[in-house]
Amino acid sequence: MASFINELYKYRYLISELVVRDIKKKYRRSVLGVLWSLLNPLLTMIVTAMIFSNLFRFDIANFPLYLLCGQIIVTFYNESTSFAMSSIIENGSLLKKVYIPKYLFPVSRVISSCVNLFFTLPALFLILIVTTMSLPIASFTFIIPLALMFFFCLGVGLILSTIAVYFRDIFHLYGVFLSVLGYATPVFYPESIVPDKYMFIFKINPLYFYLKAFRQSVYEGQLPEFDVLIVCFGIAVASLCVGIYLFKKYHNNFILYI
Repeated sequence: MASFINELYKYRYLISELVVRDIKKKYRRSVLGVLWSLLNPLLTMIVTAMIFSNLFRFDIANFPLYLLCGQIIVTFYNESTSFAMSSIIENGSLLKKVYIPKYLFPVSRVISSCVNLFFTLPALFLILIVTTMSLPIASFTFIIPLALMFFFCLGVGLILSTIAVYFRDIFHLYGVFLSVLGYATPVFYPESIVPDKYMFIFKINPLYFYLKAFRQSVYEGQLPEFDVLIVCFGIAVASLCVGIYLFKKYHNNFILYI
C-alpha cells in the first residue's frame, strides 16, 4: 500500500494530464461542455420525479432531493467503475510503446469521474435550497461518504480492469449487474416498501451504506451515523486492498493480452 501511494505521488502530474484528457474527451464537440454535468442530473431528476411522484406516489417528503441524492451516488459508481474497467484495454497501444505504470489508467478514470461528480453538486445544492430554503452546516459533511466511496470505487475499478484484460465477457456481464444493483439500491423508492424478508439485500449492497450516509448529510441535514461510516470505511479499505493485490499480481502479463 505504501509503495502504491508513493508511486501515485511520483506520477501525480501524469495522472492530472490523463484526467484532463478524459474530461476533454467526454465533452469533445459539445456546445455546453461541462454544463451537461449540471444539466443532465437536473433533467433526469425532473423527468423521474414527475413519473414517480404522480404515478406511483411514494410517500417521500421532498422527493426531488431524495431522488437526486440517489442518482448522484449510483451514477458516480456506474461511471467510475465502468470507465476504469476498460482503461487498460483502451490504452493498450500506448502501453506497448512506452513504460507507464499501468494502474495510472484506472486511477485517472476514477478521478475524472470524481471531477464530473463535483460538477453535479451545484445542481444538488440548488435543489436543496429551492425545496427547503435552508442549507444546514451538517449538509457539508457529505464529503465524508463521498471520500470513502471514492476509495471503494477505486478498489472496484482496479479489480474490474484486471479481470477485463483476461475475460472480455465481463463488459456484458457487468452491464447486467449494474442494472440489478440500481434496482437493489433505494434510489427512487423508500426503504419502507421493502418486505422484511428482503431487507438482507440492502445489507449486502455496498451502495446502500454510501447512499444512506450521503442522504443523512444532504437530505436529512445531519451528521452521518458513526456506525454507517464505519461500514463505509471497512468496505472501502477491503475493496482497495483486494484491488491493489489483484492488480499487482497480474499486471505484468497484461501486455500479452491487450
